[in-house]
Amino acid sequence: MNDYLLYSTLTLLLSILFSMGGAGSGVALIPILNFLGIDFTVAKAIGLFAGASTTITSSIMNIKRKAVEYKFVFPIASMMLLFAPLGAYSSSFINEEIVKFFFMLMLFYSATMMMFGKKKALFHLQSHAVLFVVGGVVGFLAGLLGVGGGNILIPLLALLGFEPKKVAVAVSFVVPFSALGSFFTYASYVELDYYLLGCVALSAIIGGYIGNYMMHFKLDQGQIKKLMALILYALAIKLLIHFLISANLF
Repeated sequence: MNDYLLYSTLTLLLSILFSMGGAGSGVALIPILNFLGIDFTVAKAIGLFAGASTTITSSIMNIKRKAVEYKFVFPIASMMLLFAPLGAYSSSFINEEIVKFFFMLMLFYSATMMMFGKKKALFHLQSHAVLFVVGGVVGFLAGLLGVGGGNILIPLLALLGFEPKKVAVAVSFVVPFSALGSFFTYASYVELDYYLLGCVALSAIIGGYIGNYMMHFKLDQGQIKKLMALILYALAIKLLIHFLISANLF
């Protein structure tokens, strides 16, 4: 019972912070759960379900507000929905340490984009063909690593020259469904503690609601994202030390 309370409290705090920064907490929750003794694949499934629980509300709200531009969303959504479960299934055939290594690289990438990422586009590749390719690649990586993919997708689309507001709406629409697709794939071949899953999901929903509410108090988004980045850097460095020790290089 104490473990459930610990996991729920951590999920609540991370969800509040990351919701305030406009991101999902799964990317931080997964390695923390793993460090606390939960199997890495199980941690990915829990992180996906928690992330989907907090973001699906925003997707429904965007649909009701008619803010979703379906011509823009369809290429990304269709490919992510197809390739995210494929990536999750592929994870069962790849050595866990290799997946963890790529997860570490993703943490460094996400933290760097939060800390130093610039809004200025580096390219102007805005065709539908590009969106299909981006959706497929990001979907596969998201499923493999056990994340919703928003932390990869948002900065990538911004670098390709897409309008930030359009990207934010598109990602909030797509991520919950790709996350659920990956979750059900993981759930098909790993044993899950559904009581723990429920506790974490409830904490994520409450934390997401509190975080979104606190965003209205004119908090410094830059400082919040820097704090989020520092957390991700710390987790990435801990994983890096693990790899160095395993390779007898540290």
